[in-house]
Amino acid sequence: MRSVRSVLVPFALFALFAAVASAQESLADAARRKALDQLLDLYVRNGDVYYRALKAERGKLDGFLNLVATASVAKMSREEQIAFWLNAYDAIVLRTIVDHYPIQGHSPDYPAKSIRQIPGAFERLPHRVAGRTLTLDQIEKDVLPSFNDPRVFFAIGRGAVGSGRLRSEAFVPVRLEEQLSDVASECVQRGQCVQIDPETGKVNASAIFSWREKEFAAGYADKSPAALANRSPIERAIVAFVYPKLLNAEKELVQKNTFEVAYKPFDWTLNDLTGRGGR
Repeated sequence: MRSVRSVLVPFALFALFAAVASAQESLADAARRKALDQLLDLYVRNGDVYYRALKAERGKLDGFLNLVATASVAKMSREEQIAFWLNAYDAIVLRTIVDHYPIQGHSPDYPAKSIRQIPGAFERLPHRVAGRTLTLDQIEKDVLPSFNDPRVFFAIGRGAVGSGRLRSEAFVPVRLEEQLSDVASECVQRGQCVQIDPETGKVNASAIFSWREKEFAAGYADKSPAALANRSPIERAIVAFVYPKLLNAEKELVQKNTFEVAYKPFDWTLNDLTGRGGR
């Protein structure tokens, strides 16, 4: 009969090797994120980007996306996967813009300086991410909803003034909840996200809520004040998303349940700092 020790030793070695492999994967993920983190810290200020400077030093951005292209995500934790996809999306948007910068388009449907002046920027341009070929729209519509956290739709930067604020740091698994909580808290403080006017009785909400109505309604409708029980799921979700950070006068308006919800046109103006910040 084999001794207990002889049986346990191989298992212990296997566990050790698995732990070492896991640590190596984590180190690789951290190294990959570090490159993006440095770029965001250097070139992003309050959600806007020094695109001209970023274009002049795009090697790190290309290097990051080369690593993203072949990364293995299947065995990552949920937090690691969310951080991975948010970072990948933001980096792809940055590369798409610098590939065509300076932008000066002629489509009357969008501002002259807009990522939307790049043909197929979201719908058609293919990108390699985690061994898959995806467009930005496919990441937003097919990948991100699987995490059942609507905050991600304000976490991604779309290269536009009307988008959620692009952070000056990469998303990190160990701080993901804190970072996504900040995203939600910022919403009520940014006119592009939600504006509640007690004087006019209006709640003006970002078009992002209407784009991702299904996800926001599923995630937040049941968290709204009881006084809003007769409201539509998306109206309740919009209020619930910002309610914890509302001022007393804004909360009073909500409780009266007489407000009108309207979606604001999305501002596709490029979030470009070049020329405004000395670079």
